[in-house]
Amino acid sequence: MREFVRNSIALRRLYYRYRLLRPGSEADEREILSKLTEAAPKTFVEFGFHPIEFNCIEFARNPEWSGLLIDGSKRQVDDARALWPSRVEFVERFLTLDNLDFIRERFPKLGVLSIDVDGNDYWFLKALIDTSPAVISVEYNSTLGFEPITVPYDAGFDRHQKHPRGWYHGASLTALTKLCAQHGYGLAAGSDGSCNAFFTRTGTLRPEDVWKPKTLRAQLSGIPHQRQWDEIKDLPFVTV
Repeated sequence: MREFVRNSIALRRLYYRYRLLRPGSEADEREILSKLTEAAPKTFVEFGFHPIEFNCIEFARNPEWSGLLIDGSKRQVDDARALWPSRVEFVERFLTLDNLDFIRERFPKLGVLSIDVDGNDYWFLKALIDTSPAVISVEYNSTLGFEPITVPYDAGFDRHQKHPRGWYHGASLTALTKLCAQHGYGLAAGSDGSCNAFFTRTGTLRPEDVWKPKTLRAQLSGIPHQRQWDEIKDLPFVTV
């Protein structure tokens, strides 16, 4: 039945509308962003999203905000366009370092930049941090521990092609914190169990203050977090 609903456009979107009417969130990203953006420009850019599950969803609901959401999946983008108002723009695009200019040019002042692509996250943030968002939200790979490392850039990055379990992607929290510090941002908060880190101009936290293992990864694989690194440690990494 669930597969039938997923494959039926009308039923799938009806289900999404029902889900959007239900209050609450599975994680605390929305609450964190709400607190950190009180004085921020009311604009957001987020890439790597689900039509009814993304970090900036409360801003998409708010008519005072404008946003840009980007994903490489046509179905994701088409569903989102059918659900959300036109003041939120949706773009279907597989992002590389060669096609980011439209993001940089979208808003003269950016409130939130949110990145979660399970791949080139570090390199995309490095390329876009000069847009000077008030708040940066980026997912870190907790399996990489505390060394300042990231996967090498690959324009066609697919984490499931890189590693059978999909664990080889992104960057460590330390690497992202170091990058942000070089541009005047400090670590301001971390989410519970979903490995999202938040940076602002006034953040003062250390990676060890907010780092948490990705609990779902251990639950689905049956492999404790402390053993996950052993599966990918011999793959190539860049120390930053």
